[in-house]
Amino acid sequence: MGVPIDKIRQRRRFKRSWEEPLVGDTWQYQLRIYLPDELVETARSHPTHTELGQLSHLLQKHSATMKCQFDAFAEYVAEAEREGTAQYPLYEWTKATIEDPVKKRKHLQSFSLHVNGREVYSRDEADALEADLQPLVGGGVITRISKHDTNPEHNPQMPERYRKQRAGGDRRNQ
Repeated sequence: MGVPIDKIRQRRRFKRSWEEPLVGDTWQYQLRIYLPDELVETARSHPTHTELGQLSHLLQKHSATMKCQFDAFAEYVAEAEREGTAQYPLYEWTKATIEDPVKKRKHLQSFSLHVNGREVYSRDEADALEADLQPLVGGGVITRISKHDTNPEHNPQMPERYRKQRAGGDRRNQ
């Protein structure tokens, strides 16, 4: 199912307002789009480039921006190394992910969509954005779309080997 929302949620040391479900809505959502290799660098460095066609127009219509998942993970690792890894529960797992060549390629192609600066948002917002983006799938810009929710049962948990490292008192770079 891609990168778990829990992984995104735990990226930061502080509590985020979106950790609680919206009133009247059980879960919040995030869309991810997957781009072909030939568009990844353009999308990472120039997300409004004409090479991306209608994508930038549709994102603007929904007050949405895109963030490369690999870049988000690399920023998390860099922040953890700068601030001390003890406050970053997903440091070891995330670092292993970005250092694995197969996972790196996968996450370079994946872009999370943020709406009005929010990493997760209402089902209505996610559904409307997805409906507008769906015609772009298979047309050379978007290879697929996935929708993720904040329900922990739908998101993979940290592998046991990384939980043991944290519990064992890994205090490197504090």
